[in-house]
Amino acid sequence: MRERQRLDEQITAIERLERELTDHTDMIDLAEAEGDSAVVAEAEEGLKGLKAEAERRQIETMLSGEADGNSAYLEVHAGAGGTESQDWAAMLMRMYARFAEHNGYKAETLEVHDGEEAGVKSATLLIKGPSAYGWLKTESGVHRLVRISPFDSQARRHTSFASVWVYPVVDDSIAVEINESDVRTDTYRASGAGGQHVNTTDSAVRLTHIPTGIVVQCQNERSQHKNRATAWAMLRARLYEAELEKREAAAADAAASKTEIGWGHQIRSYVLQPYQLVKDLRTGVESTSPQDVLDGDLLPFMEAALARRVGGERAVPSS
Repeated sequence: MRERQRLDEQITAIERLERELTDHTDMIDLAEAEGDSAVVAEAEEGLKGLKAEAERRQIETMLSGEADGNSAYLEVHAGAGGTESQDWAAMLMRMYARFAEHNGYKAETLEVHDGEEAGVKSATLLIKGPSAYGWLKTESGVHRLVRISPFDSQARRHTSFASVWVYPVVDDSIAVEINESDVRTDTYRASGAGGQHVNTTDSAVRLTHIPTGIVVQCQNERSQHKNRATAWAMLRARLYEAELEKREAAAADAAASKTEIGWGHQIRSYVLQPYQLVKDLRTGVESTSPQDVLDGDLLPFMEAALARRVGGERAVPSS
């Protein structure tokens, strides 16, 4: 049913684009015949809007991977640098939550490890909605921030790093087999808000997949049982994502089109001082409005990265 709904929406959108294209071109022909320049200008603006939507729809056709239509888990981890990098990780967490809000997705916080003074050491978000993973998957990598530190009494410029990792939610249509004897389960007390219950109950759950070393944890629910179920779902998703990476690497010798996740692999730079610029180091896409980007305006970067990932030649102008 989800697949049918997705196809219905795509067909309806194409039919609407064709209909509006015909309406606008007919309007231009009539207005030119009558010498009505105002109507011509209005119709031309409408055509520009259709062109932008058609380009967006074209990008969406690239979301054809096995799990691209699924929701996504998104992890943020602060790099070395203490409070400064932890604050940057919190800024990234907010950026993706705002992206979700602006694009019709729901962002749910599954796990947060707060920093000592400010920010977060790590956090995991669940981004729910159709094709969330398809859009977000190219965000995996290291993000670099340059700014005047609000935590430096001498107002010096600091460079901070944080990593983002995106992997798909595995639904019932995808089977992932895990040998329970390969998984170590640890429980611990959750941190953060929650009152007396947080301080007295080992409700948080951490799972370690021993053969791969993959670790997941969840503490957002008061119930250990619910946290355990969520953690197992996250572990299945992580193992599935690892298998997808193996397949992709095996299928394409051109690993240059694939983002490698690691601290030595920066994908985007955000400069707030001495000038303002966000630049994607893979595609060259730039924005001179970092605040808009940090408020979730990420689609131009995602579109260009998707086009590059599938070997497209589409150029995306700087914003």
